[in-house]
Amino acid sequence: MKLKQGSFLWYLYLDKLYCLLSVRNVKALVEYFHLLDVHRKKTLNDVLFYHFLHHVTDLKRNQITIVFNMLDWNAVGEIGFDQFYMLVCILLAQENHLEEQFIFRHSRPVFELLDLDGELKIGPSNFHMYNFLFKIKKQQLRDLYHDFDITGDCRLNYKEFKLFTIFSMNKYQESQKAVKEEKAVPEKKCHKL
Repeated sequence: MKLKQGSFLWYLYLDKLYCLLSVRNVKALVEYFHLLDVHRKKTLNDVLFYHFLHHVTDLKRNQITIVFNMLDWNAVGEIGFDQFYMLVCILLAQENHLEEQFIFRHSRPVFELLDLDGELKIGPSNFHMYNFLFKIKKQQLRDLYHDFDITGDCRLNYKEFKLFTIFSMNKYQESQKAVKEEKAVPEKKCHKL
């Protein structure tokens, strides 16, 4: 999934540490949401939601429908600003390659989004359905259930999911540290020449 260049979301800044928008960006997003809310109900229905996502991303129709159903927690056919804000943060995290950071920082809301049936457990099919949003690779998914499914029921409860997010974040930070060290080594060699 990619954001379309020049769309409104392209100009928003997502904090890389906490994966949240600044107050100024949230205020702009609220105004944008009100512009999209043509019915003045403080919600977006599926048609408005489709046109918004079609305009700002390259998602296909069925993916947009899946996202709408995921965010429509109450199954009322509309989403409010809270769900809209969460979606924008997910899109910006993906655009900035901060998926692991986002899942770690917002593990509870992400878990609740992935818990489609409200049983407080998520199975592999949930991850497959939303893979275009969170980009969890197949091998990473296999490792996830192999290493963190402590109960052995092929479904993760929140504690197991949280362990996964902590482990993923540590792995991500180690890889970032290795990249920084790798970049620093050639610079030191150049100074000696």
